[in-house]
Order: sequence, then C-alpha cells, then structure tokens
Amino acid sequence: MLTLIKPLTLLAKYNHKMDKKEFEVIIIGGSYAGLSAAMALGRSLRKTLVIDAGKPCNRQTPHSHNFLTQDGSTPKEISEIAKSQLIAYDSIKFYDGLAVSGKRKNGAFEISTLKGDYFTAKKLIFAAGIKDLLPNIKGFSECWGISVVHCPYCHGYEIRNKKTAIIANGERAFHLASLVNNLTKEIAIITSGAKDFEKEQLEKLKQHKIQIIEKEISSIKHRNGHVEDIVFKDGTTENFECAYAAIPFELNSNIPKELGCNLTEDELIEVNFMQQTTQEGIFACGDNSSMMRSVALAVSSGNIAGAVVNGELTKENF
Repeated sequence: MLTLIKPLTLLAKYNHKMDKKEFEVIIIGGSYAGLSAAMALGRSLRKTLVIDAGKPCNRQTPHSHNFLTQDGSTPKEISEIAKSQLIAYDSIKFYDGLAVSGKRKNGAFEISTLKGDYFTAKKLIFAAGIKDLLPNIKGFSECWGISVVHCPYCHGYEIRNKKTAIIANGERAFHLASLVNNLTKEIAIITSGAKDFEKEQLEKLKQHKIQIIEKEISSIKHRNGHVEDIVFKDGTTENFECAYAAIPFELNSNIPKELGCNLTEDELIEVNFMQQTTQEGIFACGDNSSMMRSVALAVSSGNIAGAVVNGELTKENF
C-alpha cells in the first residue's frame, strides 16, 4: 500500500494500491536520515521509494535537542515537518510497511515487504536505524528516552544539576562520567557487578567524588517515566533523579547482512565518508552506520548519501 501524506493534515493518511514497482532508489527507513536522503534525491528528480515501518528508536523521547532550528521539538514534529516538505516532490513515494528481504536481480535490487509486495531499484540506501536491547529491569523501558537516556549532548542540559546514575562499566562508564561531570556534581556509576576500571581511571573518579556502586539493579521506581529511586537486588534503594545507560543494540534490518555488507566491530554497517557500504550500489546513513546517535548527524549523513547516490546515477546515465 502506498501511503501519501496530506500537506495540511499530516496525521491523516490515505492508502491506495501501489502500481509502480520500479524505482531508481529505494530508501529503507523513513526517519531523519532516510527523509534527508529522500529530499536530496527528490530535488534531483530521482524516482525514489521510502519504505518505513513507523517505529523510530526515539519514539518515546519527549523532546529532541541539539538540532539547530528544532531544539525542543518532539521527534514526531520534526518528522512531520520533513514529510510535509517532501510531498512537494512528485518523484518521492512512501510505502507504509516493513522491508523483510532483499536480493540482487537482473542488475538491480529487489526488496520484499512483510505484506508481500516487492519493489526494484538501481540503488539502495539503508536508513532503518537500530533497536535498543533494553535490560530486563522493571521500570527501565518506561523511563528509556525520558529520564534514562543515552547521550549527554541530546539530553544532558535538560537533566543538569540532578542526582545522576550512570548505568555502565569500564571505558564507557568512565567516558560518560567525564562528560556528565560538567553537568552535575552528584554522580554515581552503577556497574551491576565487579567494577572494571584502570588504576588511573579509579583515581580520576575518586578525585571528582564520583561514587561506584557494584550492585545489580532490580528495578527503577518512577513517576510517568521520571526516575525517583533505583532498587538493587540486595534490597537496598537509593534515590536518583535520572540516569545514563550504555546498553547493547542491533540493526533494525537484516537485509544489509543478507546482501553482503560488512559490519564494524560495533555491529554497525561499515561505510566510508561518502556513506558507501562495502557492496556496490548500497549506501547507509543514520544510526545504523554511526555511533554518534543524533538527529543532526542523521540528517547530515542522509543528505550526503542522497547526493552521492544521485551522483552515481548521473555518471551511469550521462
């Protein structure tokens, strides 16, 4: 089903049968990176299809920050503005659904969806992002993106001067502590087991009066997603107002691996400075190809990917 977005009422969508199957570019993922790539391609009149399942990883986050002109807007508002601008470009089409498999066929790429539809294109751009693998801690998921966050640049200012927990260990915990130390002086690192720091790191943490708690967390008490207390498995409780957490993640789409794209040590799609993957004709942008998770950087990488893809198509057709 083809989903078109009305310019005056973004929430109102209407569906009709998708007759067109062949495109120049298919973008898998329609959040910030994917929409940015689509704009670059649409402005170059490239026949582009954006396939999006509508489940961005920041959908629970109340506000987006550190993005010039949109500081404090909700993630949904930013996406809706982007889509309202993209509908001006007739060459861009939107498909509401999940891309589940891909293959090379007759010199092009064929993408199949969960609904049983399939589309082909000369080029692919993966912008489907990542899925955070939340720990089995009661209350964690309800707080994630609200008062338990991943990034001081995206959220640190809003939770400044609060009693802060850092749920991590080792190098990642130390790095977060160094950044957060400029935002609040009440910090405790919760390692959820034996601490794993170098001697110099322990001395630095002690110097800045950053406590280390080696207990495992049982649950997080909260009010509407706002942390109030952290409960440990030994039955003790400590008051905190917010937390940073370094948690594992996985790619939202397995199609890049199916098509032979190399992954980095961090299990992200390997790309060069032009957002090209290790497979010819395939590009990636946004969170699935960068550890720097932010709206601004996703938009930037999407713009690069769209421009480079257009450049490749130009060379092939001119």
